[in-house]
Amino acid sequence: MRKSIGLLALSAAAGLILSGTASAAEITLKLHHFLGPKAPAHSKMIVPWAERIEKATNGRVEIKIYPSMSLGGKPPQLPRQVRDGVVDMAWFVNGYAGGLFPRTEVFELPGVHQGSSAATNLAMGEMYEEFLAEEYKGLKPIWLHVHGGNAMHMVDSEIRKPEDLAGKKIRIPSRTGAWVLEALGASPIKTSVPELPQALAKKVIDGALIPFEIIPPLKIQEQTQYQIEGPGGKRFGTTTFQVAMNQKVWDNLPADIQKIILDNSGPEWQKEVGNVWDASEKGGLGVATKSGNTHVVLTGAEWTVFEGKMAPVVDRWIEEVSSKGIDGRKLYDTAVATVKKHMK
Repeated sequence: MRKSIGLLALSAAAGLILSGTASAAEITLKLHHFLGPKAPAHSKMIVPWAERIEKATNGRVEIKIYPSMSLGGKPPQLPRQVRDGVVDMAWFVNGYAGGLFPRTEVFELPGVHQGSSAATNLAMGEMYEEFLAEEYKGLKPIWLHVHGGNAMHMVDSEIRKPEDLAGKKIRIPSRTGAWVLEALGASPIKTSVPELPQALAKKVIDGALIPFEIIPPLKIQEQTQYQIEGPGGKRFGTTTFQVAMNQKVWDNLPADIQKIILDNSGPEWQKEVGNVWDASEKGGLGVATKSGNTHVVLTGAEWTVFEGKMAPVVDRWIEEVSSKGIDGRKLYDTAVATVKKHMK
């Protein structure tokens, strides 16, 4: 009881709730995110992870999940909600934080993510301490991950070459996604995932860079006719995410609880998360094709043209981060090599 009371005093400001009753969890954590409860990210990743932690701690920890921004605010505010202690934890797109994670952005660039979310997740985890940790002050990232990659979803235009994108307004997931679209001749439009169906339906945008897995929960198959990707599952870059905890909340957790959380969020889990996303890609695409949409797989020759157009994005990123004292070339080359290693 004394231990619980002491921890409560230390962590109340950060939102950590402790209970001294034997029947309740000692520690209750609020996890906020932006997708609905039917989204695979919620039902197949976040909920199983929370249950995993609760089981591993023998019920000492309870993670209460609040989907659909149900605690208030908009998706881009999630990083600040965690930093400010409005919520204990959140799952969010790194790009929502407005360039606060430039090192981690390397995994979004063309040529890094190579078709396996598990491989990219493992590479992120392996590189975290040496290459990425410095940019996470105020946050305790529990795990980092990517989705299956950004495919092109078009309302009524089949895309076979960069010229087909000229003048098209395409939704972007991040600033690196904007650079890709600019390199391809399109106009990048920023909008959050929950706003996407309406933007497509009203033709505010002509298409979007998103993975296939989000098709069913947002009914993207009803607003688009074409789902486009490169050969062998290659995509137009990807998006990085994190499940992060407020640093003060993390610091006030008992050491054994911290260890349990990290042990259950390490390489084994990172690989499982990747497999979940990649499996969800197949399911999402299946919904689109069954509804009559066209799945366009670019040929090797067609994809080579796209790669040539996207190549300057890497140079642009390296130049920008290098101006901030980051060895962008080393970071990019290491990310490519580390992902490739985990592809085996």
